[in-house]
Amino acid sequence: MAIQDKVKSFIESNRLLQQGDRVLVGLSGGADSVALLRLLGLLEYECVAVHCNFHLRGDESDRDQKFVEELCADLGVVLSVMHYDTVGYARERQCSVEMAARELRYNDFERLRVRYGCQAIAVAHHIDDSVETVLMNLIRGTGLRGMTGIRPRNGNVVRPLLCLRRTDIENWMRGQKQKYVTDSTNLECDYTRNKIRLQLLPLLRQLNPDVDDAIHSTSTRLMECFHIYSDAVGRDIERCVSSDGNRSVIDIGRLRQSASVEAVLYEILSPHGYNDSRISDIMGSLDGEPGRRFVSNSAVVVKDRDSLILMENVESGSADIVMKVEKKDGYTVCSGEKRVLSVRIVPAGTPIVRDRNVAMLDADRLSDSLLLRTWRQGDRFVPFGMKGRRLLSDFMTDLKMDILQKRNQLVLCDGDNIVWVVGQRIDNRYRVNADTSSILLLESFQ
Repeated sequence: MAIQDKVKSFIESNRLLQQGDRVLVGLSGGADSVALLRLLGLLEYECVAVHCNFHLRGDESDRDQKFVEELCADLGVVLSVMHYDTVGYARERQCSVEMAARELRYNDFERLRVRYGCQAIAVAHHIDDSVETVLMNLIRGTGLRGMTGIRPRNGNVVRPLLCLRRTDIENWMRGQKQKYVTDSTNLECDYTRNKIRLQLLPLLRQLNPDVDDAIHSTSTRLMECFHIYSDAVGRDIERCVSSDGNRSVIDIGRLRQSASVEAVLYEILSPHGYNDSRISDIMGSLDGEPGRRFVSNSAVVVKDRDSLILMENVESGSADIVMKVEKKDGYTVCSGEKRVLSVRIVPAGTPIVRDRNVAMLDADRLSDSLLLRTWRQGDRFVPFGMKGRRLLSDFMTDLKMDILQKRNQLVLCDGDNIVWVVGQRIDNRYRVNADTSSILLLESFQ
């Protein structure tokens, strides 16, 4: 079967595109992406190209850009060129340069897809890429998902060349007398993927000359197995997990009814940075006392009485939050890039907002500088509608707050007085009344 027909059949069988679709094509200038652009053009799809200059290879990066610009001019294809400070972005996000480049390009791919009215984003991954991905995941440690290789479709991203080997593409390009550029870093063994391509796979081919096809066919079968597994585990997750904002509660009793407790926990927790060993530790805590914490880089799991509580974006440290809040109009309190509170001054008579994340306080009774902090043992306040002071710890227990909710509860204070248990109740002494002349309106983003 001719390559063009093979790609056409693959697109149709996997429902990647429909005839007449406009497609945004990621165009690096290498053999794979140039072949993708040419083949989609031959199949009569309207293509818009995007080239990402990551400025990582000096003159070679500029050479690639110039080649792509000339190619698109020759083919009459609209081209957008994106420029990035990739190293700076990686440093800022504390991630690898490879991950930085991936985030940058896919963010802009989606933005440009919408801008140009494209139905899909086409990238040039092929069978060899998928085989390398399987091996890379296997070496690093992976679940079943990581053994399924690269999928033909992921949201708006489609991969029409996943039916072709690298040699198929290069042979076709020679037959077309189509030029392309070569990334010299692909020939270096500085990256894990290159080591797999240049060192590991040649060794495996000595053991089995057809090892690429064997791995690819196995990953395809595992993809079908994964669909069945995913459906079953997904039903178990729906049954035992409830979500509230950025926290999830895993009901231990329902979790135990799952066919595989470990599989369910793996699918819930592995995206949050928990490896097999840590998940085994969490499983071992299911019959233990409440209070044990399991911290990853991006989350914390706390064993409560009858549940596991998963909270995202919780720092591993336990230091109190202490932030100054000014009594002024149109002000937002932030912790880093995260919004915590919005602050406004509104006139008396403004309708009361009945939402536990909104507090409306008598501004005349408040000083100009307030303090937002984590609650402390011994804190007391006068809950709205009551007269006597109550221990905040007893108030939270009455609300049946779990360990993690208690640990992260914030209070807004005026001097030694709590004026708002954030997201729960204001202090009755600071309520709006008939004598109020202005109102401090606060909204929590928790």
